[in-house]
Amino acid sequence: MNVVTIVVLAFVVLAAGFVLFLVVRQQGRLLLRIEELEGLLGVGGQRVGTLGAVAHGSHAVGTPVGLPIGSTLEPVTLQDLDGNEVALEEFRGRQMILVNWSPTCGFCDAIAPDLAAAAPALEQANATLVLLAHGEAGANRTLAEKYNLESPILLLGDANPAGFQALGTPTALLVDAEGKVATTLAIGADQVPLLVNDVAAAGGPEADGSGAQGDVGASPKLRGMRNLSESRLVRDGLKAGAPAPGFSLPDLDGNPVTLEDYRGKRVLLTFTSPDCGPCDALAPHLARLHQEHAGNGLAVILVGRGDIEENRKKALEHGFEFPVVLQDGWKLSREYGIFATPVAFLIDEQGTISQNVAQGVDQIVALVPSSGSRADGR
Repeated sequence: MNVVTIVVLAFVVLAAGFVLFLVVRQQGRLLLRIEELEGLLGVGGQRVGTLGAVAHGSHAVGTPVGLPIGSTLEPVTLQDLDGNEVALEEFRGRQMILVNWSPTCGFCDAIAPDLAAAAPALEQANATLVLLAHGEAGANRTLAEKYNLESPILLLGDANPAGFQALGTPTALLVDAEGKVATTLAIGADQVPLLVNDVAAAGGPEADGSGAQGDVGASPKLRGMRNLSESRLVRDGLKAGAPAPGFSLPDLDGNPVTLEDYRGKRVLLTFTSPDCGPCDALAPHLARLHQEHAGNGLAVILVGRGDIEENRKKALEHGFEFPVVLQDGWKLSREYGIFATPVAFLIDEQGTISQNVAQGVDQIVALVPSSGSRADGR
């Protein structure tokens, strides 16, 4: 066997060993990921249902379990919005409602007024609402000031003090005065306010002792608070046949745009966000639809969120020649009953929603066929 053959064989052996190393490492990652998914899906644990709202607009992750009732919350120190370190143990002696929170979550925005309104009753019930928040201090402060939320807001960072990791927002659980978990997870914009109402009512002037801890929605309604169980949020969009909520919103130059301005025309009202990837994919389709249908009675209006400069940049990048208006947080999205992007409603000449909400690029494009035929079949 000559030297060249030996060198080649040695190279082949080394290469094979390296490939084997990569395979083993990847297998280990897969096993870890399977264990993580089993935890999220509640394998071997108590199943509590799917998420009602999801952090940062992502998709639901299955059936999260949360911390077991009776388990003790682990000690953790987080920073508040001013950079001060706050230990959750400081709230011992009072009940804590820990809420998994995000300032970019439309459902958090939607229930913020209810949480703010409950503060006096929670104080009377010897309870503290603590928002464990994703994101930066500035965005959380803006949301708190908008709704007069005076509850402690602690930035999560990479911490996971209440078993909230990978769960959606808003989710919440109740911790008793001894630091032990007292309820299963309250999930979504329906259940979280109900949990808050339960705790508040248990210490309020109408409490009768009938509320069962851990049974969301069992306690009596507190005087002055709206019946949250009877005022559930519409989260899947207004339906065909419903009147389209009117609006007057500023465009990118500060000029007001109203839905009434377009009475007598069909309107493709599309909700997007400048940091939304699918919205970027939708953009060229909207530009095309505007060009194809501007002369046959269809108007495209884009409702953006967030910073005006980011929205202006996107409009220039995609060559939008139709109105781009800015909503305040999720205010108009709330009126149309859906907190997601991109979504769209086709509104007829009389101001009525003609089809159920379209979600995602394909459904939105399908609202207005490129052939120029009427989407309503007329």
